[in-house]
Amino acid sequence: MKRSEKHGREYLKAEVTNVSMHGLWILYKDKELFLAYDEFPWFRDAPLKSVFKIEVPYPGHFYWPDLDVDLSVEIIENPERFPLKARPDKSEKKAA
Repeated sequence: MKRSEKHGREYLKAEVTNVSMHGLWILYKDKELFLAYDEFPWFRDAPLKSVFKIEVPYPGHFYWPDLDVDLSVEIIENPERFPLKARPDKSEKKAA
């Protein structure tokens, strides 16, 4: 972990380690988290560049700025407790 000399706060890192037909894996604090597309549909058709661009604004919280998606470790580990509030925009597919 790196310390910001200016603010004295720790910056944590997360890394997308794998992407498959079923979902993606994130490595965070020596723990691997799986995000299934069925539970987290925003990632299914997202460009890989956007999926790999992950930020950790504070411990246990992840943000994908290009996708405007933010999730916590708790949500990823227990998606059944957090029903989806939004779905990916499918208007482009409907027009086809």
